[in-house]
Amino acid sequence: MNVLGIDIGTTSICAVVVDAQTGEIKKSISIDNDNLLESKYPFERIQNPVAIVEKCLSITQKLCDEFSPLAGIGVTGQMHGIVYIDKDAEAVSPLYFWQDESGNEAYNDELSYAEYLSNLTGYKMATGYGASTYFYHSQNGRVPEEAVSICTIHDYLVNKLCGLNRPLIHTSDAASLGLFDLNLLKFDSEAIESAGLDYSFFPEVTGNFEVSGTFRDVPVAVAIGDNQASFLGSVKEMGSALLVNVGTGSQISFLTDAITPGSLEVRPCFNDKYLRVGSSLCGGRAFSVLEKFLRNTAALVTGEKIPSAYAAIDKYLDNAETPDNALKIDTRFAGTRENPELRGSVQNLGTDNFTPGHFIWGVIEGIADELKDMYDDFGASGHKMLVGSGNGLRKNKALCRTFAEKFGLELHIPLHTEEAAFGAALFALTATGYCTDIKEAQRLIRYKSVI
Repeated sequence: MNVLGIDIGTTSICAVVVDAQTGEIKKSISIDNDNLLESKYPFERIQNPVAIVEKCLSITQKLCDEFSPLAGIGVTGQMHGIVYIDKDAEAVSPLYFWQDESGNEAYNDELSYAEYLSNLTGYKMATGYGASTYFYHSQNGRVPEEAVSICTIHDYLVNKLCGLNRPLIHTSDAASLGLFDLNLLKFDSEAIESAGLDYSFFPEVTGNFEVSGTFRDVPVAVAIGDNQASFLGSVKEMGSALLVNVGTGSQISFLTDAITPGSLEVRPCFNDKYLRVGSSLCGGRAFSVLEKFLRNTAALVTGEKIPSAYAAIDKYLDNAETPDNALKIDTRFAGTRENPELRGSVQNLGTDNFTPGHFIWGVIEGIADELKDMYDDFGASGHKMLVGSGNGLRKNKALCRTFAEKFGLELHIPLHTEEAAFGAALFALTATGYCTDIKEAQRLIRYKSVI
């Protein structure tokens, strides 16, 4: 028996068919999520939800035909963003995804919309959070007239797969929208209504491993957030392991059953378990900024454009050790959710280390330092295993070594790629009852050495 997992990312859509007995990937499909839309508002970041779902439905139909019968279908995707839907669960707006900056627009002379909403409700809000986006729209007359609800893009896909009229949202995604009570695991109606928002727009919530409906008689699990899906699909020993993920952004995550104050975000994972998460807006993206800088430098010096500097960087890293007199590079080039205006910096720059090699290593160490600093600032300790995921790590052995050295732990990377889609598949095996619990499903995870 096989199970299907689908991940709707910001730049790609991935699907994996997993053997439910061995964990082997029977088939993997990845296509570009090239559905960006232009907006007359420069701060908006929007995609076409109908086109996205059409691509996902096409992939699902193809894989169901090829691998029938399936034990279940699991779905995950990019968190925080929202689609407005009507009474028939049809999209009546673009997908305002997590990079949307409407919450950073000025509410008044002193505060942005996200800051004002935070002060008003007592919840820590940021631009890109679905409730911040909804608040901006409600204050500016931009909520579609036909809209009756908001949901994530992966909730929208589940609706379409199962023919539902109303979304059911998992706590892993619900919390990412904001104005969500982590103790009661539900949206805070008083906070929502105090902001002048319509509480009925917020979907019904579940924290369980639950089936939303069926697609061609195959059970479809409720959609879950991609951070939680990556964790479930990567971390076999959830009680003692730490996950670092490096993609466009980067995260550090570990499981907890306690909600205590601290610098790391609390995100529901499943049942009464939570993830503590530190997120960087410019993880793997910092490396692409470096590559662009080196490529532009080469063009300036030679007068000729080169298509990519990655091959030269990789060749250098294959034959170089960490240099002496290292640069200290802060890679927060895109700021943080709490401080969007913050920018990176370079320290310890002198006449002897103003070299491309020092900059390359400085960025690598900066990416790892940002997550390690988050972990240390929170005061976490006691983790015995370090797990890595994301293409930013899979494609960069030097970064893998650096993370291992910073945390003093051997780094393990799953044999399977597309960790979020794999995690969605494991979630579906649990939701459908094929596995008795998530730990049984996680027996399918295997690791490889990367050093």
